[in-house]
Order: sequence, then C-alpha cells, then structure tokens
Amino acid sequence: MEEKKVEKKEEDLRPVDILDVLLDQDNKEPIVLVDEAGKQLTFEQVAVIPYEVRKEKRLYAVLKPIDKIEGIGDDEAIVFVVDQDKDGNSIIKVEEDEEVAIAVFDKYYDLLEEAQKKEKEEAKATKTAPKKTTSSKVAGKTTKKTDKK
Repeated sequence: MEEKKVEKKEEDLRPVDILDVLLDQDNKEPIVLVDEAGKQLTFEQVAVIPYEVRKEKRLYAVLKPIDKIEGIGDDEAIVFVVDQDKDGNSIIKVEEDEEVAIAVFDKYYDLLEEAQKKEKEEAKATKTAPKKTTSSKVAGKTTKKTDKK
C-alpha cells in the first residue's frame, strides 16, 4: 500500500514533501495520508528512525493511527519506510517485512530508554549541584540569597 503525505489546512488538503514534515521537530500537527483508494487516514508522528537493512541505510517513520484502522489496536503504531515514487518524490509505505518492522520498533525503544536515562541523569545532576550563596548589605541589614542551578 503506497501512501502520499498531505497536510490539512482549513479543510483543504494539499500535497507536501513527507520528509519536510517528518523531519520538522516543531511540527505537532497530525499527518494525513491518502491511500491508493483515496481514503484519508490521520496519524500522530511517534518517531523517525534511521535504520540499516541489508547494508542499505533507510529512514523509517513510526506513526500511530488517530483514525480507527481495522486490525490495529488503539495503543499500536505502524512502521512506514520512506521511499521514492517513479518521479523521485518522497513517499512513505507500510513496511511489509515484519522482521524489519520489529527491528525498527526495537531501535525506537532503545532510543527512548536512552533518552529517559539521560533525563534522569540530568535531573539528578541538577538536584545535587551546589547552591551558590551571596550576601549583601542593604540599609544596615545583611541578606543572603541562594541561587539554584
């Protein structure tokens, strides 16, 4: 099933480059895909994962359906591979190789775990950082100010 990306703006849909949307870290809008039958499906972007398959580097997108899709649970996501159509335009297709899809999910979970670990380390470092104390005299009174870092 080949899918093309379109962006929803004020009830009209216009084609956009899927790579521009997937790689835009500020994009929080749902992704609307149109399947071969012309049916629109809306997704939330979960992650973009570079992954090497058979010595070929590929880009994958993990998308969670917002619209109900038969056979896909509410808590499930779909792995899409970024490809090109015959005209050289970027498109995404559902990754049909189950082993590759599982490997991409595994990589996503590894990256997620790594990010959570880094967050915990940064939070711990912030809590244990020494506090800087300064004193000053104002109208004969001594005041102390503690800065948290």
